[in-house]
Amino acid sequence: MSDRLITAAEKRRKGLTALYLDGEYAVSVDTVTLASSGYTVGQIITDEALHDLLEIANRNRAKEKALYLIEYRSRTRKELYDKLRPLYGEEAAEAVLERLEELGLINDEAYARDYAEQLIERKHFSLERAAFELMRKGIDRETAESVLAAFDPDPCDQIRALLETKFSRRLSTEKDRLRTVNALKAMGFRWSDIRDCMEDVDA
Repeated sequence: MSDRLITAAEKRRKGLTALYLDGEYAVSVDTVTLASSGYTVGQIITDEALHDLLEIANRNRAKEKALYLIEYRSRTRKELYDKLRPLYGEEAAEAVLERLEELGLINDEAYARDYAEQLIERKHFSLERAAFELMRKGIDRETAESVLAAFDPDPCDQIRALLETKFSRRLSTEKDRLRTVNALKAMGFRWSDIRDCMEDVDA
């Protein structure tokens, strides 16, 4: 372990401060973290203390990033992890996400309930497609199935709503109808239900 003298601290962009040790540039540290640490120019800092300072700064910046992301819109744990890990590393990402879960700022089950309602009630997705979309967001299968168990949409009601809104202008020609059928299949609906509902709409 070696002692090093902090010879300069210069503020940089994006909330960082450049630290100079023994007259040479060493690292850039989060400015707020540095201020709260008590280290200033003219003090001695050990390599171990510097390492600890950088770890704290990294977690703080990861937390700031996470809070910014969830302020913009709700996100799953996996979505946040995928954003944080490349920037701040696995350890900092996990530490921040655990803390945010403790505070109730991220909750995959609550997110899944809200998103499932949006998919089924507003977008008229099938249960199968809704489950796929939830898991694509990082919701585990067990949670997705548990949340979706509260919904029991009638497939024909879902298809009819889509035919009367989203696909209302895609029924006039055979080519358009085929595209609509394929789009409905991609949304998780069975061909038999699609056929029956299209016949009802035609009638």
